[in-house]
Amino acid sequence: MRAFLVELYRRNPWLTAFGWLMLAGFLFALFASFVDQRTVTGVNTWIKPMKFCLSVAAYVWTLAWFLHYVRASRRAFEVISIGVTVLMFIEMVLLYSQAGRGVSSHFNFTTTYDAVVFSMMGVMIYANLVLDAWAAGLFFVKRPALPNAYLWGIRLGFLLFLVFALQGQLMINRMAHSVGVADGGPGLPIVNWSTVGGDLRIAHALGLHALQIIPLVGWLLFKYRERIKFLSAHATLVTALFAVVYAAVCFGLLAQALAGRPVLAGE
Repeated sequence: MRAFLVELYRRNPWLTAFGWLMLAGFLFALFASFVDQRTVTGVNTWIKPMKFCLSVAAYVWTLAWFLHYVRASRRAFEVISIGVTVLMFIEMVLLYSQAGRGVSSHFNFTTTYDAVVFSMMGVMIYANLVLDAWAAGLFFVKRPALPNAYLWGIRLGFLLFLVFALQGQLMINRMAHSVGVADGGPGLPIVNWSTVGGDLRIAHALGLHALQIIPLVGWLLFKYRERIKFLSAHATLVTALFAVVYAAVCFGLLAQALAGRPVLAGE
């Protein structure tokens, strides 16, 4: 693990340092959740910052690892790395400000400040997606010297990540993440995904983490290809098939949520 963290920092100091900041933010929110018992949409006000910190840390460290492969594009490397760090930092400051106030950071237009915060968060996310699309494009245009299965895992992971990041607009259009029920009802522990209605956050979360899961599968298939005869010649094909199945699961969860059905129903 230490070797990995050292290599990660060598590859991208900006994004690696920001990932550590997010982990520190998680610990702060965890501590705050024990001393501050206020709730927002049915859960402790500090649960959302905790979830976002872990998700953002995984995202920026993944991006830090991948961008090294296209580092020959020095300008792109620096703009994407610094841009993502700045945009996500602003996003998280805004989210923490609302958690500290004990109000919702999303779909909240109660006061002028709430409306400005939600609007600014949207701007930060879309600006960040432009940088993500740029990073994804580099893996198609530059074609770094990587094994095919791993390279296509990165490419397909980026594509699904972008698609399900844009799915967030569906929640904005609805001004809610639940379907068929109001936000804040009965839900699964910690994540609070609805157990009585559809929840658009499930497909959104799974789709975003395609950026980690699909490249990892591609890398593992290449690494262990000699142990399974079929993989020695078809690791890339299996990676692509896994991505198709993964995408089908994500779209299936989205369809289920839009139909107002929970993944796991409560009693």
